[in-house]
Formats: sequence, structure tokens, C-alpha cells
Amino acid sequence: MSARVLDTLLPRLRHEPARKRVRATLAGEVVVDSTEAVLVWEPHRVIPAYAVPREHVRGELPPAPATAPPAGPLGFRLADGQTVLDPSVPFSVHSTDGEPLSLRAAGETREGVAFRPSDPDLAGHVVLDFDGFDAWYEEDEQVVAHPRDPFHRLDILPSSRRVRIELDGVVLAEGARARLLFEGPILPIRAYLPPDDVRARLRPSPKRTRCPHKGEAAYWSVDLGGYVIHDVAWSYEDPLREAAPLAGLVCFFNERADVCLDGERLPRPHTPWA
Repeated sequence: MSARVLDTLLPRLRHEPARKRVRATLAGEVVVDSTEAVLVWEPHRVIPAYAVPREHVRGELPPAPATAPPAGPLGFRLADGQTVLDPSVPFSVHSTDGEPLSLRAAGETREGVAFRPSDPDLAGHVVLDFDGFDAWYEEDEQVVAHPRDPFHRLDILPSSRRVRIELDGVVLAEGARARLLFEGPILPIRAYLPPDDVRARLRPSPKRTRCPHKGEAAYWSVDLGGYVIHDVAWSYEDPLREAAPLAGLVCFFNERADVCLDGERLPRPHTPWA
């Protein structure tokens, strides 16, 4: 019997050579510098972490103090019932055996920002918490949000299919000039529309998020007259190179509004933003 690729990969510990020079800074000093980094996906995690040989970390790595597990459910469940550990699940939550470590370097101590996995294929390596360092670089380009997944592809396609975005019976946007973004097996199809196709009144929001593949997103709230729906749409004004076709376009959350393609309403997806 055949299986979806996602079903076979998610439950497994995986790793892949990064093949790039990877560096991290702390308090203005380079404390990680390696051309032998690997990307590690712990079971059920959808984004990788950098792991480097221990000798490529400039500092001490004492055992980390015990921490209480986060309260409440972790991650989210796909429609088929699989649990996914999305980027909101902290690094301190590990789904494989190993030893949590702290880092003393550059005159600072960062608790629990490293992990020595027990897997023999990763012997001699430590997995590092992206958020536990001040900045990361692949070669000389800074990486934001989390390590880039080499298997994560952005397919951005112009489409003449008619897109309509509705919320509580109100049409927020409509047009046939969208750029459709297909981004991996978990995320839904995203429809990016020209601002002229947006009918709703958009209010700029102070919220910002960053994606290592697309760049920094600015968010929009929708004023429906009697009430405001906060942060229901976003746009990339200055996207990274692989997302350049999305510049200036507006996208609404499929999870919070109804997206119709050629009159067919797409199901609201199960994602961290649902």
C-alpha cells in the first residue's frame, strides 16, 4: 500500500548536510563557525535546526538545568490526525533522545540552547537553538526566523482562475490576476492579489513576522464598518529573491476567511494559524 511522503517522514529523526558555511553570533562574537553543519529534523518537527561538530562551537557546553515542560497541547494536528511540532513549539521540547546543554561563550550563559542527540549517526554533533543566538549566517547572507529547509520549495504561479475572498458574507477581495503560492504539503494554497482587487478597507497593523524563504511580512486588519478583524491579511513589500513575484501583493488567511477558486470554496485548513 502506498503512503504519503509526509506520513513516512514526519515520525522520523532526519538529517541532511547543509553544504554551506554556517555561522552564529552572540554578543557581537562569532561563536559557531562550521563548513560541516547538518540540518536536523527531530520527529514530527516541520522545520530543521542546525547541528555542528562540537569543536566548531567556541565555548563551554555544560548540562542544562532541568526545565518544566510547557503547559497545554503542543503543536497542532493535521486532518489525518498526525501531530506536527510547528515553529511555535520551543526548542526545549525534544522528540528524540539526547542531552540538553547550555552554552557559555562571549561572556554570557544561554541556558538550554544546545542538544546532544543520542543517535549514533549524529555522534559528535550538537543541535543548536536558532532563537538562542543573536544572528545566523549561511555564507555571508543572514538567515532569519529559522534555518532554510532545502526541500521547502516556493512555487509562485500566475493564475487566471477567479479568486474571491469572503468573510461573514462580505466580499473582501475578488479578481483573476492572482499569484498562487504552493508551499509544501502542509500549508494551503495561498492567493496573493493585487491591491486593486481588494474591496475591503485595510488598516496597517504593527504586527510583523519573518520567513527565511520570503522575508518580512507586514500585516493588515480589515475594517468591516461595525467591527475590525485584526491581522487577517499580510503582504511582503520587499521580499527575498525567491519570493520576488509576491512584492506588494495582499494575501488573506485561508484559516480565517473563505477562499474561493473559480467558484469552489476551499476548505479551511488545519495549521498553526487556524
